[in-house]
Amino acid sequence: MIKSFEEYQKEGIVKRVKINGERAKSLAIESERKIRSLNKRMEKLGIDNENANDYVEYCYDIIMHLARAKLSLDGYSAGGQGAHEAEVSYLRELGFSENDVQFADQLRYFRNGIMYYGKLLDKEYAEKVLEFLNKIYPKLKQLIKAIE
Repeated sequence: MIKSFEEYQKEGIVKRVKINGERAKSLAIESERKIRSLNKRMEKLGIDNENANDYVEYCYDIIMHLARAKLSLDGYSAGGQGAHEAEVSYLRELGFSENDVQFADQLRYFRNGIMYYGKLLDKEYAEKVLEFLNKIYPKLKQLIKAIE
């Protein structure tokens, strides 16, 4: 179970910082670029076991870029061990359901498995992740719309 955002603050993983609109804008632009690239790849290649890991990584990056953009707009920064978990936990603060937060944390866990342990994911999981992205992306975009 992922901890509360407040717990990450108490542990010093999350700190109050000056609002950084430029960083937020840059992250939002990169998220938008990645989602366009993802959609092009899916159109051309479809989804299969061969590209499942790639799509999962793309989805994680897209979601987390927007979460980090919102953190920056709200005057927070996460760093050190536990930073990614803290960023995921911020989704609760943004009004996402506990199921969404837990799925995002699972996504974080599996993405780390890909990056550091050679974990291979399958088409079915990639499809679930893409469905999740399509569900939460519009809400995340809306939360940072003011900077565009």
